Amino acid sequence: MQAAVAPLVITSGEPAGIGPEICVKVAAGALPHPCVILGNRQLLIERATCVGVDPALVASWPAYQANQLSAEHPPVAIADVPLAAPALAGSLNPANAHYVLTLLDQAIAGCQRGEFAGMVTAPIHKGVINESTDGGYFSGHTEYLAEQTNTPQVVMMLAGEYGQQQMLRVALATTHLPLQAVSAALTPDSLRRTLQILHHDLQQHFGLAQPRILVAGLNPHAGESGHMGREEIDVIIPVLNELRAQGMQLIGPLPADTLFNPPILAQGDAVLAMYHDQGLPVLKFATFGAGINITLGLPLIRTSVDHGTALDLAGTGRAETGSLLAAYQLASQLAAARAV
Repeated sequence: MQAAVAPLVITSGEPAGIGPEICVKVAAGALPHPCVILGNRQLLIERATCVGVDPALVASWPAYQANQLSAEHPPVAIADVPLAAPALAGSLNPANAHYVLTLLDQAIAGCQRGEFAGMVTAPIHKGVINESTDGGYFSGHTEYLAEQTNTPQVVMMLAGEYGQQQMLRVALATTHLPLQAVSAALTPDSLRRTLQILHHDLQQHFGLAQPRILVAGLNPHAGESGHMGREEIDVIIPVLNELRAQGMQLIGPLPADTLFNPPILAQGDAVLAMYHDQGLPVLKFATFGAGINITLGLPLIRTSVDHGTALDLAGTGRAETGSLLAAYQLASQLAAARAV
């Protein structure tokens, strides 16, 4: 019987990290949407045994066939992908870097063909991919997804609940760059497009008719009238004024050291930070373990965990599944909203 709904796909990530085992743990629970896990079958069986999940559950998962999935009884299937070399928990092996990229490529292709309703990604290790002999610089999921889908610009946003079930959303104007490269990358065109994508997706995916966006300055004290840097004067303020004239509700630029106080956060629906470590340490402090990474601006749905491969926890059974489960649940909600 043909599937009533397309399944989500979860990539199991770096095979030496916690990705395979948190996928197994999440799959052992009751999931509200059909799901396909991309990964090596034998590795998942081994990690299930290591972390106390019944390996019979893993062994019983069928090889992925879309017509085996139904909305009435959402199952979990596994699409077996061969490893290049044995994967040992906690021990990185560059030989498996191509395997990690193959998981992503298959998930992207499946989403583009409509076989998958969206993709959820377990953590990968950028360093070991760059150490492999495959060539090319790999800066992260976000940039790779943009490149593989021919998307000129995407926006990385992390979200999670904090305090009294309040939602904190932090998007980034630049992503995985050395700090010394941030200023040059922060151009009027890139900032304008980032804000347009963020505004659009907050409307389309999160039901915010008039999203309020708090915009951080780049420099201490938001540049202090140019005495601590001119990026606010030369780039940020002109773009904000331009987009305000088009109807966007933009607050800032605000000093980042005070922006994340609850009274200020209450004035907005999302924060735009200028660089990775300006916004994400605060979000991860407030929501770590249940945060979600969402790539905005893509032609497909992609969510991810808010943490790394945690090599020291791999194979111990101590890795928490909260972030992966939250990412799966959000992808399910976004897929349902898109299908309406």
